[in-house]
Formats: sequence, structure tokens, C-alpha cells
Amino acid sequence: MSKLFPSRRAMLAAATLLTGLTTVLCSPLAQAQTYPSQTLKFVVPYPAGGATDALARMVGQKLQESWGQTVVVENKPGAGGTIGNNIVAKATADGHTVLVGITAIIQQPPMMPNLPYDVFKDFAPVTRIAISPSMFVVPPSTPVNNLKEFVALVKANPGKYNYGTYGAGTSSHIQGSLLNMQAGLDMVQIPFAGAAPLVNNMVGGQLTSAFIDMGSARAHLKSFKVLAVTGTRRLPGLADVPTFAEQGYHSFDPYGWFALFLPAATPAAVVNKLSDEVNRILALPDVTARIEGMGLIVGGGKPADFTQLIKSDFSIYEKIIRDANIKIN
Repeated sequence: MSKLFPSRRAMLAAATLLTGLTTVLCSPLAQAQTYPSQTLKFVVPYPAGGATDALARMVGQKLQESWGQTVVVENKPGAGGTIGNNIVAKATADGHTVLVGITAIIQQPPMMPNLPYDVFKDFAPVTRIAISPSMFVVPPSTPVNNLKEFVALVKANPGKYNYGTYGAGTSSHIQGSLLNMQAGLDMVQIPFAGAAPLVNNMVGGQLTSAFIDMGSARAHLKSFKVLAVTGTRRLPGLADVPTFAEQGYHSFDPYGWFALFLPAATPAAVVNKLSDEVNRILALPDVTARIEGMGLIVGGGKPADFTQLIKSDFSIYEKIIRDANIKIN
């Protein structure tokens, strides 16, 4: 009988060995070594055809080529991006469901207290794909040559000037509110449903000023006077246009960005593996050329650095939103 059936000691030893083997195979390190093991899903919380969608498809194609796993892009628009954001926040944390998000993800919490996720608890930042500076522009017929003269003009003509934005609660709305507060202006926000109609109305002369991102406005620069740019440095091609900071204004430093996020519980080794590969892709000459051709700055960076940047940007946006009492129903 003993020759036909293993002893209790042997069975326990085998069980212990199996448990140890399972633990090793399921460890974060092992998961990273086999990642990705299935189709990668890039969730874009905005409609197809925009910059977020284009960047997602570009990076997804490059990942598919290098890793040999299919990458599908799923557009999940609605509620200012929160529907798509929530899909990823609640997804299995194995690295195969990736959010392609934008700056709005950290701007919305102070304006929308009932979000179904917590940006800082439910997401693992991976890296920025691209960076998007904004410009403050006026029609070429405006009788000013710089921001100081524009501020004086608006103050001398109360109730006559406005600023166009991509919509309520967007970066351009926040920036316009900040300029109003710091310069003591009374400009009224004119919200549009996105960048395209904003640019069209600005070119058409229906607006007296606007905050527009470089990518959306690049093809129309000759139709505007650019009085200031956001960020910490002047832009290539606009070297004669000073930043807001150079002109005495503060809190205009944060750039807009397009970035990748994973669910928060994703193993750090998996997060780092995705980040490293995307950083390699962003350094490819054809990828760099395409991003810069969109009027954007190439992103990149490690997850820890991006996480710190998010916290810093959030603190700036939170204060502006609170001081300006910006809310979204």
C-alpha cells in the first residue's frame, strides 16, 4: 500500500512546493517578465479624431510592433472624459487596460466633487506622451502690442472684452479666470464645444481674445497676435513672445499634457516596463517628428517624476478653481 500511495509527509512537501511555485509565478516580477501576455486596450475618454486619439493610436501601433501583442484603441467619450477614466480606474490591475488621459483628469476633482474615482488613489501614472503649451491671443486688429497694453485697454473699456475657451471647466477657462483675477479684469468667458469651434470663431473675429493650445492654433498663427504663453519657457518659433511669468503673472506655469495611466494596484514592475518602452518609443525620430508636427512637445519621464508633477500641478489648479469659484454641474 505504501508503494502505491504517497505518504502524508510527501503530500505536504509537494503541496508546499506547489504553493511556492505558484507564488513565484504570480509575483510582480514574474508578471512583469511575461507582460504583456494578452491584447492591450488603450482607453481614450474622448471621441476619435482628436489629438488624444491620434497620440494613442501612434503609441499603440509602436507598442504592437515592439511587443508583438495587439493594441486596440477604444474611444469612450462622455461626461468630460470621466466615463473613460472610470473604466480604467475599475479595470483589472494587470497592465492590459491603459488610460490615455489629459490634464483635465486632475483639474476636474475640485470642480466635480462626486466623481466615481479618486485620481490619486485609483490610478498609477506611467508617463507623459506629449506636452501642450497654451497661448493667449487677440485679433490682429487689436490696438495693442503686449499683454500690459491689452490689460490697460480692457480696463478702459469695461464690459466690452471676452475670452473664448474650449468649454466650462477646461484649461482655457481656468487660465482666463486666473488672468481676470490677477489683472483685475472683467472679461466674460465664451465657452465652445472644443478647440476647433474656438479657433474658427477666433479667426472669424467673433471673439476679442482666447486661450488656445499651440497644437490647435499653430496653423493659424498669422491670424492672431500672441501676447503671452503658458509654461516656464518661451516656445520654439515664438521666441519673441514672453511667458506670463516674465510679465509679472504667476501660476501659469503648468503645461497641458497627454499621458498614460494604469489602475492603481498594477505592480510597479509592470508600470515601469510600460513606461520604459513608451519612453523608448518617444525618442524614435519619426515619433518625435510627428509629435512636434502636431505643435506639441515630446513628453517622457519616469512614473515617480510624473506622479510628483501631477501633485504639483493639482495644487496650483485647485487654488485657482477655488479662488475663482469654478464649478461644473
